[in-house]
Amino acid sequence: MANSKQAEKRIRQNEKSRQNNKWQVTRMRTAIKNVRTNIELKDYDKSMETYRLATSIIDRMQSKGKVHKNTAARLKSRLNKAIKALVVAA
Repeated sequence: MANSKQAEKRIRQNEKSRQNNKWQVTRMRTAIKNVRTNIELKDYDKSMETYRLATSIIDRMQSKGKVHKNTAARLKSRLNKAIKALVVAA
């Protein structure tokens, strides 16, 4: 329990920040799942379209500090590798 007005305000600010971070990271994860779904369906064009959207979102999350830069690079690299495997398999 907060003992001062300042502490009460920090609690409110932290909760608002937590909710904002939560929906942004959820949006990123959903974009990644969409790419993986299209890869499983072996739809190269749709996979590339969703990959571009996902990389944009991942880069934004990394620049805002929601995701570490190495994590962002790893996610993009793995998605790109999976899409390239579609081309080789076809």
